Amino acid sequence: MSTRVMVAMSGGVDSSVAAAILRNQGYDVVGIAMRLAPDSDPAIPARRSTCCSHDDFEDARRVAEKLDFPFYVIDLRAEFARRVIGNFVSEYLNGRTPNPCVRCNLEIKFDRLWERARAIEADFVATGHYARILRDDEDIFRLARAHDLTKDQSYFLFTLRQAELARTLFPLGSMTKLQVRDYARRLGLRNADKAESQEICFVRDNDYARFIANQAASAAGCGGNIIDESGRILGTHRGIHHFTVGQRRGIGLAASEAWYVREIRAGTAEVVVTRRDGLASRGLIANDVRFVAPHGPGDSPLRVEAKIRYRHPALEATLTMIAPDRAEVRFASHGPAVSPGQACVFYRQDEVLGGGFIERAL
Repeated sequence: MSTRVMVAMSGGVDSSVAAAILRNQGYDVVGIAMRLAPDSDPAIPARRSTCCSHDDFEDARRVAEKLDFPFYVIDLRAEFARRVIGNFVSEYLNGRTPNPCVRCNLEIKFDRLWERARAIEADFVATGHYARILRDDEDIFRLARAHDLTKDQSYFLFTLRQAELARTLFPLGSMTKLQVRDYARRLGLRNADKAESQEICFVRDNDYARFIANQAASAAGCGGNIIDESGRILGTHRGIHHFTVGQRRGIGLAASEAWYVREIRAGTAEVVVTRRDGLASRGLIANDVRFVAPHGPGDSPLRVEAKIRYRHPALEATLTMIAPDRAEVRFASHGPAVSPGQACVFYRQDEVLGGGFIERAL
């Protein structure tokens, strides 16, 4: 009997090729599409590159039919709204900048999805993520960057631990995007040249502030002052959910020299701005820190490369655990603006050691 694997399929080329590769390797593939995002307001035009739409599910279904494996759509909207969207809104209203993709992997794709996998007696869950899982001589699983560093998604997966890695497959980890599209064309898949989904799936028009205002009544009438580092009032704003640390555009201040958001004070609804040279940070405090492989207190401090945003280059740093799930990260030299709420992921060359969520800058 073939080993059964449940493949999360979005309708895009990546997850389709992941399913095709596993099917060709002899796995008993079952395709699953997750209905996550709430129904969109028809008055808001959809972006060209979205995901989780009816058309996406139909694209995934056609791939499953062509490759001859079963395909199902499961409705996880309630869980997604509570665990991911709720966190997204709450974080912004508390002056933080969340990363919903990390939260979705933690709370939905490698949690609720695995419940479905067990129900159909699947041995593995697979996705179209660009990342690699390695197994060393001591049977410890390691998470590593993809070979295609321009597409690497290991940053979003640092919450995976040994139990999850042991039962997860990333078939695209050693492929480039060009190879994936070529593979799809050779199979005759209709989504071989489909555009990639961009930004956040549940914010249809990419207007985060409007989405939050529609989700939370408390966002209305929560304006405050924009101040400089000395406390001088420079202007006013309509709500802290319009801002993120490091932001330059859209602050609403007229000046000959640009202002940047340095700090967001939820308690007083103050947005603190600074000039560009005032953004530099020495490091950060991260909470909810977790490690992919077993880690003991004697392993701290660690020399790491820290990524404070997905698109930001890794920074040389020293990581010191100051509590069982809390760490101090000191950059080797002054780093850029640090956004509370974002994920900070720790690397050693290509290996993902772990990560946490930024509590504050140092």
